[in-house]
Amino acid sequence: MPTEAVTGEDPFNQEPVSILRQPKAVWATAGASVVAFMGIGLVDPILPSIAKGLDATPSQVSLLFTSYFLITAVAMLVTGFVSSRIGGRKTLLAGLALVVVFAALSGTSSSVGELVGFRAGWGLGNALFVSTALAVIVGAAAGGSSAAILLYESALGLGMACGPLLGALLGDASWRYPFFGTAALMAIGFVCITAFLKEQPKPARKTSLLDPVKALGHSGLASVAASAFFYNYAFFTILAFTPFVLNMTPYKSGAVFFAWGLLLAVFSVLVAPRLQQRFGSLKVLGASLVLLAADLVVLGYGSHTTAIVCTIVSGALIGMNNTVYTELALGVSDAPRPVASAGYNFVRWFAAAAAPYLAPKIEEWSNIHIPFVVAAAASVIGAVVVWVRRSALTHEAEELEPKHATEDGVTVFAN
Repeated sequence: MPTEAVTGEDPFNQEPVSILRQPKAVWATAGASVVAFMGIGLVDPILPSIAKGLDATPSQVSLLFTSYFLITAVAMLVTGFVSSRIGGRKTLLAGLALVVVFAALSGTSSSVGELVGFRAGWGLGNALFVSTALAVIVGAAAGGSSAAILLYESALGLGMACGPLLGALLGDASWRYPFFGTAALMAIGFVCITAFLKEQPKPARKTSLLDPVKALGHSGLASVAASAFFYNYAFFTILAFTPFVLNMTPYKSGAVFFAWGLLLAVFSVLVAPRLQQRFGSLKVLGASLVLLAADLVVLGYGSHTTAIVCTIVSGALIGMNNTVYTELALGVSDAPRPVASAGYNFVRWFAAAAAPYLAPKIEEWSNIHIPFVVAAAASVIGAVVVWVRRSALTHEAEELEPKHATEDGVTVFAN
């Protein structure tokens, strides 16, 4: 990737731009995105409490992630179809409304089956919101795509950090309260989007349900998605399985994942761009994936204290990976950014759905160490894909950067 993609500068205007100078609509969307990402890690500190409260096994409770991300993956094919017909603002509001309803219903669940079902509905709303939010932020943010991506990754990191903290604070009283709290926060996000975001112009061409799949026919985007698939398996093994291994109180578990999320935010927004400038995106991504694999092995075989440290450290590596993958996915192909993002996310979220279910099952079939070994192997495979495809990824990203740069701004949505 060329350095312009990560410096916060427009390649056709060399004056530095700040991601803090944004329209109110961008801040409203980014703020709601923080809460949306909080919903991912919200259940981390309370997974053992949910299992105890609903008399469920770890593998059953892990379905909270599986149903959520499985629906999210499939819904990626729908988001562009919907937003290109009703507009970005209405799509965001529809997604937020679904999250509010299903998050509140999750808090009323009387069985793990009900909770899994409500989380699936939550996943649909989150998919509509998150994928459209990225397109809206990229389209409306000042400073071009690099500033927009950093702002989006900031929202992701802050949400991932605060989600476990909110889950711990509210979940200490009852595992139901974090769900009600998320519903309330997303309702506030709904009001902010309604007040500050004007309707975005609809794209000149309506997106079909198969456009994201067709976009994956581009070898560069397919390579990024394939690598991200294996990376996401490792990522969500940490997020969904580690709380059972640590077996801590909601407060302690929340503190661990809050520190994890802070590192994720700092390294995605501040550290990754600087490393990309110095070493290049693909080298940073490959090295980070290998280090994540090593971290997973140590986490799986270390002491309890070592496992805590490795869990927190993994946040730094995950933060760097998230930023590089997002930039590659949006810039490596000739597909419109929303379509490329949908195709990329369609592939990678399947791994996020698989890991929370398979990790406890692998432990049942073997021992507590092997799920982390499998996750480490997945991370290494992701790095191998990047290494094998490095020439095509670099060439295609550089070739397409000027084309994408001219699309930055609201004109990307214009008729």
